[in-house]
Amino acid sequence: MNWQEVSGNWVLIPPRPVALIHFLGGAFVATAPQATYRRLLEFLAEKGYAIIATPFINTLDHTAIARQVLHRFEQSLARLNATSQLKPYLPIYGIGHSMGCKLHLLIGSLFEVERSGNILISFNNFSASRAIPFVEPLSLSASVEFIPTPSETNRLIQEHYQVRRNLLVKFTNDEIDQTPVLGDILQQRFPTTTAVQKLTGSHITPLGQDLSWKSGSTFTAFDAVGQWMRQELFRELAQLERALLLWLDPLSMNQRK
Repeated sequence: MNWQEVSGNWVLIPPRPVALIHFLGGAFVATAPQATYRRLLEFLAEKGYAIIATPFINTLDHTAIARQVLHRFEQSLARLNATSQLKPYLPIYGIGHSMGCKLHLLIGSLFEVERSGNILISFNNFSASRAIPFVEPLSLSASVEFIPTPSETNRLIQEHYQVRRNLLVKFTNDEIDQTPVLGDILQQRFPTTTAVQKLTGSHITPLGQDLSWKSGSTFTAFDAVGQWMRQELFRELAQLERALLLWLDPLSMNQRK
């Protein structure tokens, strides 16, 4: 499998995809998701999930970004269907990390979309002054804020969010996560189809990259330490990968190991 650029998206298609994932990353790493989230996305592709990862540049207008990334996703999907690279009517799941969660939530609240479910990892919905440290000192008024504001975003989700099946992931060492607030909203809206899972890790756990450790002709103590460090570094990401697979397809997870 090789990454390809299609209509401004980064696409990875396994031989016989069982479903399609629309991926949106965090605010400052979303410009190259095929690189910053490479291990996570390639792992999911190896398990049979086609990936369309839409890059974006963060601005204050999150509604406009949501509209743009949805449009580019739909353009890419139409082109892949027209060229028979993807069969039509595959189940579509959204996966978002940090700001990517907010964008998927806005898409599911403001636009008519068909989604089999959304996975929302490390949801972040802070104000502009908290999310972007240099905004407050430079602004001359209190009017500099994201569109929609954090409170408006919560209201939109509470009143209009359409995607019934959701997995919310919170990491134990994540001080900027706001999953508990989102969990309360979604569990009131869809009480039987919203799950919240707490995993070991931090806000940057989904960004972990798999680095190969190659020992020399003779296995040394240094090689042993290196392999141990690699295992520890990626234990948290591997735990996240297993949790996503279990939620996406619990019945066939064991068959794909």
